[in-house]
Amino acid sequence: MRIHVTFTDRVGITQEVLALLGARNLNLDAVEMIPPNVYIDAPTLSQAVLDELYDALLRVKGVQAVELVDILPGQRRRLQLDALLAAMSDPVLAVDGQGQVLLANPRLIELHGREPSGEPLSNLFDDPGLAQRLIRKGFRLPMCEVSFKGQALLLDATPIHGGADLAGGLLTLYPPSRIGERLSSLHRDHVDGLQGLIGRSQPLAQLKARLHKVAGLDAPVLIQGETGTGKELVARACHALSARHDAPFLALNCAALPESLAESELFGYAAGAFTGAQRGGKPGLLELADRGTVFLDEVAEMSPYLQAKLLRFLSDGCFRRIGGDRELRVDVRVLCATHRNLERMVNEGGFREDLYYRLNVLSLPVPPLRERGQDILLLAEHFLRQACTQIQRPLCRLAPATHPLLLGNRWSGNVRQLQNVLFRAAAICEDELIDCDDLELAGTELNTQQDEPGEITSLEEAVQDFEKSLLQRLYASYPSTRQLAARLRTSHTAIGQRLRKYGIGSGR
Repeated sequence: MRIHVTFTDRVGITQEVLALLGARNLNLDAVEMIPPNVYIDAPTLSQAVLDELYDALLRVKGVQAVELVDILPGQRRRLQLDALLAAMSDPVLAVDGQGQVLLANPRLIELHGREPSGEPLSNLFDDPGLAQRLIRKGFRLPMCEVSFKGQALLLDATPIHGGADLAGGLLTLYPPSRIGERLSSLHRDHVDGLQGLIGRSQPLAQLKARLHKVAGLDAPVLIQGETGTGKELVARACHALSARHDAPFLALNCAALPESLAESELFGYAAGAFTGAQRGGKPGLLELADRGTVFLDEVAEMSPYLQAKLLRFLSDGCFRRIGGDRELRVDVRVLCATHRNLERMVNEGGFREDLYYRLNVLSLPVPPLRERGQDILLLAEHFLRQACTQIQRPLCRLAPATHPLLLGNRWSGNVRQLQNVLFRAAAICEDELIDCDDLELAGTELNTQQDEPGEITSLEEAVQDFEKSLLQRLYASYPSTRQLAARLRTSHTAIGQRLRKYGIGSGR
């Protein structure tokens, strides 16, 4: 039985309580003192002895209450700690200030092959100097790579203090892919999946339908489209719809880094690979994204040397770190994007032909914004709400007069340019209604057709000029009323009337 005695604290009261139990020849498994409480675990205590002991304890000066309990506080804390350690999927161990292992969670015991409690830390790691380095630094090392039972893992050390003194450290070991998952979640600053692709136009609907088919096929994908069309959003949607959606999604912009840095970011480097290298080496994105997806943006800008190294990886899933001599194998799906014509680059010798065919197993062409019709207005409203929230101003809206201006712009920068225009308008305009002048758009088709502002006499005239220009431009690609009506999501009767009105095509 386990009993809880509550008392008024005074000198000697604990000894008096324990003396009463000792006089009855009771074996005590545990005694916990938490003044003004004492908890006693006496397995041989019977009900008859307890009834007599109960009266004797209450006669002790200062004892206020005696009750039975299911478990002692220390035992409860131990069970909670064991449950917490068992729930941790990564190997964890605690060591004292001299580097002796105090406890380890089940995952580390499984990895080590036995219970390591009481062993010196130096017995666990392949690097014999690691324990002394940790002690010397007060268990304040930056995350570094270590070898544990021949397996490359990342070590995170946290000091444990007992008052002002260092009591030891808590060590956590991570597979590189675990850090990749954390990086992926930290960088997930936009919506994943198809909900991130806003619009209802036919070109976008075709992209989404193709995306559904491609995402489930575990093969490389080449995403092609103009700058600013949202190729990374498409890549994220492809990852989110795939069987790898719970694993990391990590991206590298090949145009933003010099060759040496891009190589170390993608493939990592071994210990001592070059001057200034992080001690113990560093895993690259391919290791961090194991079982997940790596997105290579602007892959056309990759150097010939990196193209060859990437081709080798795509062939068998193996690679070596910079300065390393060990073959590493990971399971990663590679998605690539470019705004350049890779086929033309292959013909001109600017891109490896064999790599092109490796990357272009599946393709996703992303339509430019100017071909997406009313999606422009949907995106404009979305970006305007987003901008107002970001700069913490009351929500504003677009005046109807801005619609022809937005629809008539060529949007050479595509979705990214539209987003910037709406952010600037929300930041500068103080009114609730965003008008044409607030958009600060130059070079629209309306503006290029009328050099003198005085030539536009009314909004109706401006809308008609835009309508005529739009129909003339699209009629070359959709040379029938039904095709053009389907493209503009309206009736072929309405299109036929407008074609005759403006003398376009057969109505001429």
